[in-house]
Amino acid sequence: MKPNRWAALAATAVTALAVRTPSAAADSLVPKGFAPASTSWTGPLRGFVLGFSPCGKPGWCASLLSSTDGGKRWRLVGAPPISLPDNHNQVKLTVIDEHEVFLSDGNRLLASHDGGGTWSGVRLAGIREPFYISKITEAGARVFAMVTGFGSPSTTTLYAGPSGTRVLTPVPGFTVTGSATYGDVATSGGVQVSMGSDYRVQKYWTSSDGLTFTAAPPPCPADSSALLSGIRQGRVLALCSGGPGTPHPGATVRRLWRAPKLGGRFTGTAQAPTLGINQSFSAASPAAATVAAEGGGTGFLHSTVDGGVTWKTTELSGRGVCLNDLDFPDERAGVVVDGLPDAAGGSAVYRTVDGGRTWRELVFK
Repeated sequence: MKPNRWAALAATAVTALAVRTPSAAADSLVPKGFAPASTSWTGPLRGFVLGFSPCGKPGWCASLLSSTDGGKRWRLVGAPPISLPDNHNQVKLTVIDEHEVFLSDGNRLLASHDGGGTWSGVRLAGIREPFYISKITEAGARVFAMVTGFGSPSTTTLYAGPSGTRVLTPVPGFTVTGSATYGDVATSGGVQVSMGSDYRVQKYWTSSDGLTFTAAPPPCPADSSALLSGIRQGRVLALCSGGPGTPHPGATVRRLWRAPKLGGRFTGTAQAPTLGINQSFSAASPAAATVAAEGGGTGFLHSTVDGGVTWKTTELSGRGVCLNDLDFPDERAGVVVDGLPDAAGGSAVYRTVDGGRTWRELVFK
């Protein structure tokens, strides 16, 4: 089974919803059969995992876990009111801090302002279905969502709103159209927004406060797309890739590009390994970065610790479905989710404590 994130999604109304977690949930054990779907970390030791376990109806029940010791022990935070989608999209977790938490299945967006105790729906103003929410994040007092609509032509739009809002609206001027459109937003160390279409058009903006944006030189050549990472020690890093399936099926031409500061001009490194189709990208430091890719039924983590001069490829399990949520909360610790809860091979969270050189699977207990 292979998910198609960009397939047309079934129409789902986004309505306000509030469900309070029982107070005893914090003292409960990890649910039996728990399978991770998404992970988000606010520091090298403080992490959260959203997962699902078999239950009566609807068949899979959601649980939110947290750890304060790097994943050695976990406690149950609550049971978010969200289900596994029939189209096998990832249910994505984004934790901003101890209070602000977001969940999205690509078509539905939920927010919690009390650390996962109470949830409410967030609506996208004027959106037309089908669409896919590829990224949700927050900077300062603003929430950002990158949304792609699958009409003809395709459109990708940046939505935003004040923290705590129940309605996000399109940001004027932050829309691209074409046969294929895409975009990314990063908020660590400053806000970056990259958007493009058909591997011919690329736009890029930066902001220090999330309110006022300035157009800047794009991180990638026009014939490639950009995946952004947070700013590391003042340096800005991006992964620039050609279209998936080039130069041959199951491959992607990709390079690591960097700028000396936010809004600066990017320059590229030598070519990274081409094996696999891009799934995620994150940098641990100005010199260390990892690309998560999937190809031929196998997951790959391509890592460099010398700025792209040399690369090491770690082959994960044969789950071969997808690799999500790759992130480095500091220069050594990083995480990635392999697979989906309802996939034939199941799912797992891998963690590194050496900047991406080695990875081990976390155990939920």
